[in-house]
Amino acid sequence: MPPENQGYIASTLQRTGGALAYIARLWMLFVSAAYYAVIAPWRQRKVFRREATSAMMLEAGVRSLPILLLISFLIGVILAMQSAYQLKKFEMTQMVAGLVAVTVCREIGPLITAIIISARVGAAITAELGTMVVGEEIMALQTMALRPIPFLVTPRLIALTLMMPCITILADFIGMFGGYCIGVFNLDLAGGQYIQGTIDNLTLTDIYTGLFKSLGFGMVIASISCHEGLSVQGGAEGVGIATTRSVVYSILFIIVTDLIFTAIFYL
Repeated sequence: MPPENQGYIASTLQRTGGALAYIARLWMLFVSAAYYAVIAPWRQRKVFRREATSAMMLEAGVRSLPILLLISFLIGVILAMQSAYQLKKFEMTQMVAGLVAVTVCREIGPLITAIIISARVGAAITAELGTMVVGEEIMALQTMALRPIPFLVTPRLIALTLMMPCITILADFIGMFGGYCIGVFNLDLAGGQYIQGTIDNLTLTDIYTGLFKSLGFGMVIASISCHEGLSVQGGAEGVGIATTRSVVYSILFIIVTDLIFTAIFYL
């Protein structure tokens, strides 16, 4: 085998091993944080900060709604226009309502919500924890016998996991409302006809599928953001690199998680 091929194979194996090691570290962090969130409270009086959890829920939920709802509305409008463009050829524009509803609830709503939260909240989590690492605040917590995972990671994991389905539901409704506006004001469909088309085509399975996906997305965003924040090296420059890497990896793992859930529900 030529030397250049050997070098390529060795590099590929090294990168594959690094990716598997990264996934293993993410899994260990998630399991540890989940333990302090679910099991440890039954054994100890207090293991994580409820005030910090509430504050993170407020940040990930209420304060993320303006930009999320605006983008969801625009996505619904775009879906309706693109669907109508094709369905007009077959004189089936009445199917726009069902197409928009199913697409938004099963796929677009949870996916867009997760991407926005990863860029807005996930990046902030990484920057905050990274700054604490650079400022040696994590070391100070350990000196005071405070474990970083229940003190810092668990509140963020709980907050994102609980809030993702809530804001996803709102994003779904606003996305369908965007499609409704196009159907009524552009396609000349009656309002009642559009709503009835949505009800006839949308099932509870479509809604549950999106909500289960959003739960997984919340766990992924929290795990990656906290891992990257706690792994910062190199001062302020390292914080910037970790923040960028957090958003990129979060979107990548969101797409992979979406694929896994879609395959499960499809099968």
